[in-house]
Amino acid sequence: MKVKGKHVIYALVLLLVGFMLSYSYHLTTKEKNLSRISETEWEKKDKLRDEILRIQNENSTRFNELKELQAEVQEIEKNQVDNEKMSSKLVEELEQLRMVTGTVKVKGPGIVVSLRDSSYIPDQDNPNNYIVHEHHIQKVINELLISGAEAISINGQRISFNSYILCIGPVVEVDGVQYFAPFEIAAIGDVDMMESSINLKGNVKDQLVENGIEVSIEKKSEVVMEPFFSGKGRGA
Repeated sequence: MKVKGKHVIYALVLLLVGFMLSYSYHLTTKEKNLSRISETEWEKKDKLRDEILRIQNENSTRFNELKELQAEVQEIEKNQVDNEKMSSKLVEELEQLRMVTGTVKVKGPGIVVSLRDSSYIPDQDNPNNYIVHEHHIQKVINELLISGAEAISINGQRISFNSYILCIGPVVEVDGVQYFAPFEIAAIGDVDMMESSINLKGNVKDQLVENGIEVSIEKKSEVVMEPFFSGKGRGA
């Protein structure tokens, strides 16, 4: 068979078309692969972004929980401090109450107010008007308590909130124990405050002197008092 020129042209056209079809297929396949790779990368990025968001949300939640726990710890610590302060205050109040009720031995700075019967009694006057009576002693005790006395004793005998003082002739009975003058009323507390209160013009001391009672006041660096009803002894 004789090959003509048009056959050659047909062959070239077919070859060219085949090449173009082959190239187009290869290019399409490559684009599809790139598209798949691109989609896979996007999926990975989306998953990574979602994971980051999830971790951030968890961190935010944990941070809020941590803040709540810190607030609870601070509240517990505050309550503990308040409880310790309250316990300390209760202990202090209990000690003060024990001092007032006379159930414990106490010592501290204080004063001693001495009351003596008058050394001068007019011939025609009643001697009973010139001796120390229970109301004289009670007046001194009341003034000492008002001026902040924390503990008081009479002739070394501690008195409490329910003590009684009774005058029996020339003696004064304190909770069943009798004493003759002079009477030493000791008090523990603010020394200057108690002394100023007793010496205040027109107050207790002046009133007692007007009644013929001899009064002296002495400051003490330390006054020791035994518990209430623990036995007699000197209180200063």
